Amino acid sequence: MSLDPATVRRIASLARIRVEEHELPRLQAELNGILGWVEQLQEVNVDGVEPLAGAAATALRMREDAVTDGGDRDAVLANAPARAGAFFAVPKVVE
Repeated sequence: MSLDPATVRRIASLARIRVEEHELPRLQAELNGILGWVEQLQEVNVDGVEPLAGAAATALRMREDAVTDGGDRDAVLANAPARAGAFFAVPKVVE
């Protein structure tokens, strides 16, 4: 399927997007590219594939709820703008 400039103008009007005449060819090419991808998706064989409405039926893997210190203090402190030994150094804000 290929869109003509009149259809692109109509789509822009329905979307309430102002499109200048000099922008029409670029927008037309982009929309035609998107429609090309949709046409490719329609060619995929989905016989025997159950429709999936969402991930709600999928159970998440659980991990042990254990408190740790992260184990990588040097990597975390590498992001600090200033350090005081093994801690973040911050300016004093309360007198």
